[in-house]
Amino acid sequence: MHRPSRRHLTVATALLASATAVVAFTGGAGATDTKQQAENAIQGGKAKNVILLIGDGMGDSEITLARDYTVGANGRLNMDRFPLTGAYTTYSVHADGTPDYVTDSAASGSGWATGVKTVNGRISKTPGSDKAVRTILELAQKNGYATGSVTTAELTDATPAVLASHVTDRSCQGPGDMAKCAKDAIAAGGPGSIAEQSVNHKVDVLFGGGKQRFDQKVTDGRYKGLTVTEQAKKLGYQVVTDSASMKGAKAGKPVLGLFAPGNVPVEWTGKPAAVGGTDAQRCVTSNPGRPSGTPSLADSATKAIQLLEAKQKHSKKGFFLQIEGASIDKQDHAADPCGQIGETAAFDRAVKVARDYAAKHPDTLVVTTADHGHSSQIVPLEATPPGLSSTLVTNEGQQLKVNYSTNTPGQSQEHTGTEVRIAAQGPLAYRVLGVTNQTDLFTTVREALRLK
Repeated sequence: MHRPSRRHLTVATALLASATAVVAFTGGAGATDTKQQAENAIQGGKAKNVILLIGDGMGDSEITLARDYTVGANGRLNMDRFPLTGAYTTYSVHADGTPDYVTDSAASGSGWATGVKTVNGRISKTPGSDKAVRTILELAQKNGYATGSVTTAELTDATPAVLASHVTDRSCQGPGDMAKCAKDAIAAGGPGSIAEQSVNHKVDVLFGGGKQRFDQKVTDGRYKGLTVTEQAKKLGYQVVTDSASMKGAKAGKPVLGLFAPGNVPVEWTGKPAAVGGTDAQRCVTSNPGRPSGTPSLADSATKAIQLLEAKQKHSKKGFFLQIEGASIDKQDHAADPCGQIGETAAFDRAVKVARDYAAKHPDTLVVTTADHGHSSQIVPLEATPPGLSSTLVTNEGQQLKVNYSTNTPGQSQEHTGTEVRIAAQGPLAYRVLGVTNQTDLFTTVREALRLK
């Protein structure tokens, strides 16, 4: 049995004692369950499955904004209910290894996927020598685990890309996008674009957007002249494009779900933030630009778990699954609070799917975190920030002002270099306690699954 380190065990025990005191004081519903979850999470042991949930750009401000709007200031989201919570640092590095204090999604994702920090824009390759580094998904496959990746971005976007591809620049998404990755091209003896590598890895479940990348034609090698989608079919993939076909996918063959030409359309809409603010608004919990057959992130996560579990039904090994709520970040960049809140709420429903599964399968480690912080800030109603702002009317009937001032109005809002939340339950969950480094998440997953 894996033993907790003295540092982690001491911190965890202190946390549990504190949590127990709070439980005794409040006597709230579910308090005993939370205490028991915390006690279980402090134990070591081996995980059969790992579900890693990434809220892209989901810093504490983004979580708080979604909580305040949807369930109230004193309410709790599903992601707030994990028994153990810590924080991790998110910086990337320059080519010489010195810190770059604000990361992008490529470098941050590469950090937890490989355990090695890299330069912004690079996908699972070293910062200086630009060499491929084995990822946690590749290790899981090598050790007999089923694997999956679910996202609301293009499947070739940075966060899903870090698991099953290695390219010099994140822009090299399809065979026609290789301008910045000359030595990664198949013609140069490289592994090809992110799309080609993802299907060549035969990841069991790939669900997301990005059909336009997979519709590009392969320019060299064995599959020259075919689209990447046709390449996937040659490799045995079932290709699905909407909720109905996704639900009909069968276990036993890999599944490629392409649910949008680009990023999956967001669930909510509203007025973006503006210079001088907006009139108080309620968010619209629908999007006319989102086709009716588009699966929710929660539905995609549910189907992915079913497929992975079915594949491993007769195996002692389970699965590794990453689930990304990608457009929290994208709507933050656009200073669109309603889009951002809706995507955080959609991600939170996927968190519930994972936690409900783990409740029935306690040998599942569930981790939720973000890749980096972002720009939204809740400010006083009387504030007159110099950037973009919007006033919302929350579900509690109160007004709330959110501000975006990390870049000049009219420009894309920027990531921030803050540490972000990481929370967990299940075997080795105690490893998220305290303040850790983003690369430590790689080690946590590797040790939980005993990957060699």
